[in-house]
Amino acid sequence: MVGLTASDVPPTMAVKIFSAGVAACVADVITFPLDTAKVRLQIQGECRTSSAIKYKGVLGTITTLAKTEGPLKLYSGLPAGLQRQISFASLRIGLYDTVQEFFSTGKETASLGSKISAGLTTGGVAVFIGQPTEVVKVRLQAQSHLHGLKPRYTGTYNAYRIIATTEGLRGLWKGTTPNLTRNVIINCTEIVTYDLMKEALVKNKLLSDDLPCHFVSALIAGFCTTVLSSPVDVVKTRFVNSPPGQYTSVPNCAMTMLTREGPLAFFKG
Repeated sequence: MVGLTASDVPPTMAVKIFSAGVAACVADVITFPLDTAKVRLQIQGECRTSSAIKYKGVLGTITTLAKTEGPLKLYSGLPAGLQRQISFASLRIGLYDTVQEFFSTGKETASLGSKISAGLTTGGVAVFIGQPTEVVKVRLQAQSHLHGLKPRYTGTYNAYRIIATTEGLRGLWKGTTPNLTRNVIINCTEIVTYDLMKEALVKNKLLSDDLPCHFVSALIAGFCTTVLSSPVDVVKTRFVNSPPGQYTSVPNCAMTMLTREGPLAFFKG
């Protein structure tokens, strides 16, 4: 019997978790200015002040931020962002295969239901563990030193300390519910749309089952997922960033947005 070569041996769970965490951190460093721009656009209009800077579009927001607050402001909250990827992405992606095998026990190939169940399970666990890093990241990205406003926090660990002492440990898990809801929408929509699009493209002989087909399917799935998850994402960002007492609950935050800014507010950023 011929033994398995090094390339045939599947990676261990530890290797998957480590690889997913490193890859996610690299991606986060590259895309973090876009994420900061998204947060600034999502909270725009929440507090109406005549002197507030108006951001227009993703690139316009990045340019305005760099000019008014300095290029480094685009990376405000990056340490918390990297901590989020280490605690969130590493678990969500690294544990996915193992959990999927659990849900598809006795089957040669995993069903769509098994994939969704695995995605929801790993995503839910990852969201709960990584929520404090999400809270700190969003608040540091949102705060500005312009217009005489004193920053709420001086840095990542200062933010953890102040939130824990002024809002309690529950403050570090603020916004967990909309974040979990967002995760459910993303996992279900992404996987289902991707599978349906790939099947349709191949079945109608528009593309063969190769890289271009996978790319187009992923592009469409990503677009649909972003559109459907945007309302929850905006509410999540505003609720996480809000000081104690501004909103009584997540539904109250959503209703306040709807009545003050209209339905389009849910698609900011």
